[in-house]
Order: sequence, then structure tokens, then C-alpha cells
Amino acid sequence: MVSQLFFLFWSTFVITLSGALSPGPVLTATISETMKRGFWAGPLIMLGHAILEISLLIAIVAGLARWLTLPLVMAVLGLAGGLLLIAMGIHMALTAKAAVEKALSYCGDKRMAVRGPVLTGIITSVSNPYWTLWWATIGLGLAASALKLGLAGLVSFYLGHILSDLAWYSLVAAAVASGRRICPPWIYRALFVFCGLVLVGLGVFFGSTGVAFFL
Repeated sequence: MVSQLFFLFWSTFVITLSGALSPGPVLTATISETMKRGFWAGPLIMLGHAILEISLLIAIVAGLARWLTLPLVMAVLGLAGGLLLIAMGIHMALTAKAAVEKALSYCGDKRMAVRGPVLTGIITSVSNPYWTLWWATIGLGLAASALKLGLAGLVSFYLGHILSDLAWYSLVAAAVASGRRICPPWIYRALFVFCGLVLVGLGVFFGSTGVAFFL
């Protein structure tokens, strides 16, 4: 039993890491939020991501998976998520200068400092239709295997998954936070604009999959 749980944990960790390494909205948000708020923005984004994923895992176990793979549902998720990412990207690009000024002198309300990244982690995750697809396919398969080991299996699967995400995005946040102390402001502005444009591009890509369904 212990060896099975150990194998489930590490296999989930590696599978999740292979997906986390791919660029996407969460990575872009981690970079931009870390530039504004420092290292802890990364783990806090992962907290929002984790809250959403534990909720989805419970829903999948309860029987939601078959609905997530319906073409209409995927199309709506793609279109809505794409529009949300486009809006976030445009806002990020247009407010780059103000965001950098705030980042370099940030000492705001701690409650807001936590709430912002956590909410960002939830929004950027749910707005990505490929995140939903991953959970409805790969995630569902892993969850089914975990269920064979009972509650301990589900816990092992979830911990392997979320700790993999946390490890990678914390590493990204640490790298960005270290660079933040030595980079000039114009580089920050360029990175904010770049991250905004990346989100717009991802939004167009995701949204086009939803539009294609209705044409």
C-alpha cells in the first residue's frame, strides 16, 4: 500500500511538472505578479490554483467529468476564457508604467497583497480551457487510479500534483524576484507589456477554438 502511494505521488508529480513547464496564463501571471509584489506572489498564485483544483477534483469524483468533455461545454469555456484573458492582457499592457511604479515602491495593505495573487491564480487557471481538458482527461485517469487506493490515494495524487506546480512556480518566482532587484525600470515595463501581449495572444488562441464550434 505504501509503495503504491509513493509511486502514485511521484508519477503524478512528474506528469504534472511536464505540463507546468509549458508556457501559459498561470506562468505569465506569476511573472507579472512577482515583478509587482515579490517572491511570495508565486506561492500565493499557487494557493488560488490549489483551491480551484481541489474543488474541481471533488466535482470530478462526484461525476462532473463526463460533462466537461462535451463539445459545447469546451467551446463555451474556450470562448469565455479567451475573452477574459484578452481583457486581462490589454489591462496589463496599458497599465505597465503605473504597475512598475507601484512595484518599485510597494508597501500596500497586506490583506490586499494576499487577495490579489490568490484571485489571479483562480482566474488564470479557470480561463484556460486546456486546464479543464487536462483535468477531464489525464487528471480524470489519475484520479480514477487514485480512487482504487481510497482516500489515501486521492490525497497522494493531489499532493503530488499541487506540490509539483508549487515547486516549479516558486522557482520561477524566485528567479524573477532576484532579477527585480537589479533590473532597471524600463525592463520591467517591457516585461509587463510583453506579458500582457502574451495573455492577449493566448486569449485569441483559446477563444478561436470556441468560435470555431459555433461557425
